[in-house]
Amino acid sequence: MPVTAIVGANWGDEGKGKITDLLAQNADYVVRFQGGANAGHTIINQYGRFSLHLLPSGIFSARTTNIIGSGVAFDVRKFVTEIKSVIEGGVPEPKILVSDRVQLLMPYHILQDTYEEERLAGKAYGSTKSGIAPFYQDKYAKTGIQVNELFDDSILKDKVANICTLKNVLFTHLYHKDPLDPEEVLATLHEYRDLIAPYLADTSAILTHALKEGKRVLVEGQLGTLKDPDMGIYPMVTSSYTTAAFAAVGAGFPPYEIKDIVTVVKAYSSAVGGGEFVSEIFGDEAEELRRRGGDKGEYGATTGRPRRIGWFDCVASRYGVRVQGATEVALTILDALGYLKEIPVCVGYQYGDEVLRDFPTTPVLKKCKPIYKTLPGWNCDIRGIRKYEDLPENARAYVEFIEKEIGVRISMVSNGPGREDIIYR
Repeated sequence: MPVTAIVGANWGDEGKGKITDLLAQNADYVVRFQGGANAGHTIINQYGRFSLHLLPSGIFSARTTNIIGSGVAFDVRKFVTEIKSVIEGGVPEPKILVSDRVQLLMPYHILQDTYEEERLAGKAYGSTKSGIAPFYQDKYAKTGIQVNELFDDSILKDKVANICTLKNVLFTHLYHKDPLDPEEVLATLHEYRDLIAPYLADTSAILTHALKEGKRVLVEGQLGTLKDPDMGIYPMVTSSYTTAAFAAVGAGFPPYEIKDIVTVVKAYSSAVGGGEFVSEIFGDEAEELRRRGGDKGEYGATTGRPRRIGWFDCVASRYGVRVQGATEVALTILDALGYLKEIPVCVGYQYGDEVLRDFPTTPVLKKCKPIYKTLPGWNCDIRGIRKYEDLPENARAYVEFIEKEIGVRISMVSNGPGREDIIYR
C-alpha cells in the first residue's frame, strides 16, 4: 500500500495528532519524520488525555509499530520520560523503534537555545528553548552526533573534544556562561547509549521491506506549512522541513511511495510564537474563541502559552494545502464556532491598492490587512453528530465554502476532541 502523510497546512496546532491517532487504528507503522520535542500533539481516546512531544501518535494502537525517523531531533531523556508517562497513564507498552541514523539533541543544545533567546531579548524568535535550532545548526555543520556513533568511543571522544572547543567559544565569549566539561558530555552520551540501545534499528530497511509487503504506513509531521524554513513565514519558522515532500527523506523510503497527503486545517486560525498572522484577532473576541477551542482551550501542548487566535484564513490555508500537495483535507475543531451567530472568514489580503489571493513573502505579508466575508453561524452545539447531512445547514455551508476556497476535498470534519468525534464525507 502507498504511504499516507499527515501534515499541517498552517502554523501548527491544527489537530494532526487526533487524525493520526484515528488513522493509526488501521496502520502497521506510524513514523515521525522531523522536528523534536518543541511542539506537542494532544490526543484524547479510551486511555485518557495525552500530550505527545516525541512519540508518534500511533502508540495507542496495539497493531502499530511506531518509528522515530532519522529526520527527528532526538532528545533521549524526553523520549524515555514520555514512554514511562504513557505507560503510567494506562497505555499498553507501545512498540517503538528508533532509526540508527537519528541525531542526538543534547543538553548543550538546550543551553545554547536558552542563552541565545536571552541575548536577543526583545528581538527573540519566540523559541520553546528545546534546543531545536542549535541541533539543526550542528547537524548541517556536520558536528552533530548520530546515535550509531555512541557505540564507538574513539569516534565519540574526538567528536566531544571538537564540540566542546566550538561551543565553549560561544558559551564563554558570546554568552558569558560556564564552559562545557568534555567528561560530563561524554558521561551523558554513555548514559544515552545504555538507554536507547534496545530501540535502535535500521528503520529505513524495515519500512522499505514493509512497503514491498503491502503494509500500511503513516508518516506524521510536526507544525505546519507556515513554519517551514523555506516555504513559511521566515525567519519566524522552525528549523526542520514541515512539508510532506520531506517525509520520504526523514523517514527513509523512496519519495514515490507517498500517494495520499492528508493535510489538516483548523476551522479557525491559531498560532504559538511570533510571526505574521494576518487574520489575528485580539481582546475579548480572541479570548472567547481561545477558551472554546480545543479540548481545554487554545494553549500550547508543549509551552502552555496561550495561542494567538484568528479567523479562518483562506489565503494562508489555500497556500498551505498547495505546498503540502494535499490530496484531501481534514477540517478540525468545527464545534468551537458553534456559539457564533456570524463568522468572519479572511478571503483576501489588502496590500496597498492590490487585493492578494496568493500567500506572499514575509516583507509583503507584514503590510497586508485582512479582507473578510461574513458567513452565517449555526449557533448551536454540534458535538455528537456523526453524519454530515445531520449538521446544521449553516455548518455545512461553512465547510463547503472553505472547501471551495482551498480547492481540495474535505474528507473529514472533526467536531469534538475525542477520537470518535469525526464525520466522514
